[in-house]
This record gives sequence, C-alpha cells and structure tokens, in this order.
Amino acid sequence: MAESDLHKQPQRRWRDLLPASALGMAAFLTQFDVTGVVVAMPAMAAELGFGAAAYAWVMDAYSLAFTGGLLAAGALADRYGRRRALLGGNIVFLAGSIACGVATGGPELWAARAVQGLGAAFVVTGGIALLASTYARPDERARAFAIMGVISGVAMALGPTLGGLVSSWIGWRWIFLANIPLCLLVILAVPRLVAESRDPAGRPLDWSGVVLLTLALGIAIESLLMGRAAPVRIALGLGGSVCLFVIFGIQQRRRPAPIFDPAVFGRPVMAGISLVLVAVSIGYWAVLVYLPPFLSAAFGWTGSSVGVALLSATLPMLVLPPYGARLAKRWGWRGLFATAMLVLLAGNLVLVLAASGWLPNMDVILAAAAIGMLLIGLGAVLAHPQLSGAIVALVPPAQTGMASAVTVVMRQAGFALGIAALGATIPDQGMATGYVWPWLLAASGSAGGLIAASLLLPEHQP
Repeated sequence: MAESDLHKQPQRRWRDLLPASALGMAAFLTQFDVTGVVVAMPAMAAELGFGAAAYAWVMDAYSLAFTGGLLAAGALADRYGRRRALLGGNIVFLAGSIACGVATGGPELWAARAVQGLGAAFVVTGGIALLASTYARPDERARAFAIMGVISGVAMALGPTLGGLVSSWIGWRWIFLANIPLCLLVILAVPRLVAESRDPAGRPLDWSGVVLLTLALGIAIESLLMGRAAPVRIALGLGGSVCLFVIFGIQQRRRPAPIFDPAVFGRPVMAGISLVLVAVSIGYWAVLVYLPPFLSAAFGWTGSSVGVALLSATLPMLVLPPYGARLAKRWGWRGLFATAMLVLLAGNLVLVLAASGWLPNMDVILAAAAIGMLLIGLGAVLAHPQLSGAIVALVPPAQTGMASAVTVVMRQAGFALGIAALGATIPDQGMATGYVWPWLLAASGSAGGLIAASLLLPEHQP
C-alpha cells in the first residue's frame, strides 16, 4: 500500500465518524438539560417563587412529555424521515429552551420544559435510527454508538457541575439559553453529514396508546405531588392511574404491532430486569434531583459548590461503564444486578444517616453524604448501562426495536414517578432532617430492585 494511502486511512476514518459526532451533539443537549438543570433548580424556585410540588414539575414536565413523545416519535420518524424527525425535534427543543430562558413564572417554565421534552423525544429517536442506517457495518456501527454513548455520558456526568457553574456565574436562565448556538450547529451540520432514511412500512402510529400511557403517568405524578394534604386524593388519583394502565395493557394486547407487548414483559426474567430498571430510576436518578436542596440545607452550599460535590455521584457514570460489562460476563446477571442494587441500597441508607441528625458533627455528616453519593453512583453505573442490552438480549430479533423503546419509556416513567414520590415526602421547612423520608423511600425502591434481581434473574447471563 502506498504511503499516501496509509496517511489517508486515519483521515477517512475520522471523516466517517463525523455523522456520529453530529448526532451525538444533538443527544448531548437532551441529556444535559436533565442533569445540568438539577443544580439550578433551587435558584429557579427562589426566583420564581414555587414550592416542593412545583419544584418536582420542573423535571417531571420534561420527563412526561419525553415519555409520551417517544411513543409517537418512532412511527412518525419511520414514515416521514428520521433526519426530518431529528431536525424537527431539535427546532422544537430550541423553542422550548428559549421559552425556559425567558419564563417569568412556574407555569410558563413547566410548559416550556414540556416543549423541550417533546422535542428531545424526536431528537433521541431520530438520532438512534439515523446511526443505525448510516453505519451498516457492525464494527462501524459499534464505534458510532460508542461515540454517542461517550458524549451522552459526558452530559450526564458533568451536567451538574457545568450547570452549577453557569447558574452561579451568569444565572440559571443561561443553562437554557446556551442551547441556542448548539441547536443551530445541529441544524447546520446534520443535513450536510447525515443522509435521510425512512421506512414507510414501519410500525403504525398508536395515538390511543400514547394518550392512555401519558394520562396514566400524568395523573399518578399529579396525585403524588398535590395529594400531600389530602390522602384521599392520592388514593383516588393512583387508583385512576392504575385503571388507565390496565386499559393500556388490554389495548396493547389487541394490537397487531403493539408499542408495549405485555406477553413479552410478563415473563419473570423480563419482569425482573424491568423492576431493576425502575429501581435505578428511583434510587439514583430521582435522588439526584433532590441532592442539591439537601446539600444546601445541610451545608449551606449553592450553585457551583453543589455541582462540584455531585461529581462524586455522577463521575462514575462516565468512568466505569466498561467494567460493568466485564462483570456481567463474569458474575452473570443475577450477581451483577443484585450487587448493583445492594450498593445502591447502602448508598441511600448512608444518605439517610447523613440527614438524620444523629451524627456528632459537621465533618462526619459531610463524610457520610460524600460516601452515600459515591455509593449510589457506583450502584447505578454497575446496572444502568447493562439494562438496555439485557432486555434486548431477551426478546426475539423482530421485537428488539419495541424492547429498546420500552426500555427508555420505563426508565423515564420510573424517573418521573420517583421524582414525584420523593418530592411528596419532603416537608416544606427546608431542613436537612426533612430528607430522611425521601432517602428512605429511595432505599425502599433499591431494596425492591435487590429482591427482584435475586429472585427473578438467572444466575448465568443468557
């Protein structure tokens, strides 16, 4: 081979990965506006004047719209074009970001967050489908998905720190307004680097399923957040939500191409993986939302200080995922996921101890909080990256698309319900001891995941 060809090969390889980088940038925004917003939420609540329930809706409005949008995005992207879906979602996300940045009250901010979540659903769905169609060879596809995974991991791990710095230096509104140049970059880059693809014969759009599932989640979230002073309201709301979930399951069983196939997810091993997935959403992701106000109440920290402190909980998500994949092969699913849930449970119990008021001095409380955050980060990183692959490995090849979508939906639904449930247990006084109850609830969710992993998962990885 000529020397000039040897020089051209690395250049060609980097050029071939430019589409993956552009699609990864789009995904970065959707992840950053989850973790990056977490640290700035106390400042938003203080400026816009809302309490605990409204605080939770800043995240849940995004998650609820994201979940409902995911159910529709795949079918629309197949029919009208995946690149068009991604770019359209990016524009919607841009509009929502601007609206968040100029919001003057809680309801405006929640509505804008819902617009962001809807746009993010189309960005994520279109981006994943475009990666699969752009990179046909398995080795190229693996590299492309690895690039997107690294970029998303950076957003998840460094989001709280970057969000805290931005919030402290120039104000929380710039966390959203900073999306403008990046969204414009995506609009310019993606059409030049990524070809359009579509599948007109893909799965038909199930509007009734989208409405039923979104209503069921929305009613459950609202009941948990607003029923604190009226337990009857919680019971009625959750009862109505369960009825809607049952109707959704019946409706899905009757469809030839369901969004969610109850027959597949009713198997014990699938139920176990699904319960572990929800447990991680409650025991880690929802806890992450309430760590900033806890650290503020316990130590008086704000903004950038909280963002740096949260690195102990988020940095493992960036550094350690490859080790989880190796341990899955060595320990099997039961060993890996049970260990992950045990570590997550231990972390939440240490956070309970840090919030309890039983520890002798501030240094010990600080050490307990740091150890608790590190443990929940380690527990989450052992389980989180392996869950999607586990679900896909358990279904027939023809159902992998449905299983992948359902995995994301369950993760977001668990996150949204976890935020609502933990938020409903926090008293309004704003004292550190008030966080004993949400951390206990998160520990209960982690314990449920531990039981599910121990009883329902196979000892050896299939």
